[in-house]
Amino acid sequence: MHVLVVGASKGIGLEAVSVALRAGHRVRAFARSADAIALTHANLEKRRGNALDPADVEGALDGIDAVIETLGVPVRDLMAPVTLFSEATRVLVPAMERQGVKRLIAVTGFGAGDSRVAINWLQMAPFRLFLGRAYDDKGVQERIIKESGLDWTIVRPGVLVPGPPSGRCKALTEPSQWRNGLVSRADVADFVVKQVTSTQYLRKAPVLVSR
Repeated sequence: MHVLVVGASKGIGLEAVSVALRAGHRVRAFARSADAIALTHANLEKRRGNALDPADVEGALDGIDAVIETLGVPVRDLMAPVTLFSEATRVLVPAMERQGVKRLIAVTGFGAGDSRVAINWLQMAPFRLFLGRAYDDKGVQERIIKESGLDWTIVRPGVLVPGPPSGRCKALTEPSQWRNGLVSRADVADFVVKQVTSTQYLRKAPVLVSR
């Protein structure tokens, strides 16, 4: 598959680039700082661009089979209004529909959309204080995706931690199962890349935890 990773320069996006290359996919790594990606591979293309720029996004989608969307904002911006997730998705989704690129795997987080109801009362106050603005926008992002005609999977990791893949990653699909927990970025990347060629979680939004 020819995979576009949006937000590929760091975090889960960068991990997903590595995992996808190891899985034999061709990867177009799209980010404003794509030139700074240290990876080199015959099947890797680094594409500089802005996820909010329709022309950049249209160009990045040329010849693509599936898209992995892994956006993030700096910690320093979390106390201000956050609109990146919804605005970028409002650019990406119609561009994919115009170009006939159907498969979208988008990483949001536990607490986005309807998974917010599973946050316990002890966690809710700090969640709203530090992450509320970002997750309100991720909720809008999820709604845009769910209302599209794409073949989407939304991935909601718990608390992200460093480290190698654990092999214990659980995908919790039922609201009664949803809970917070730790999960490594490597585990999330491994799960996300597997969805490129799987329909197991098609039009589902699992919560990911490993412990």
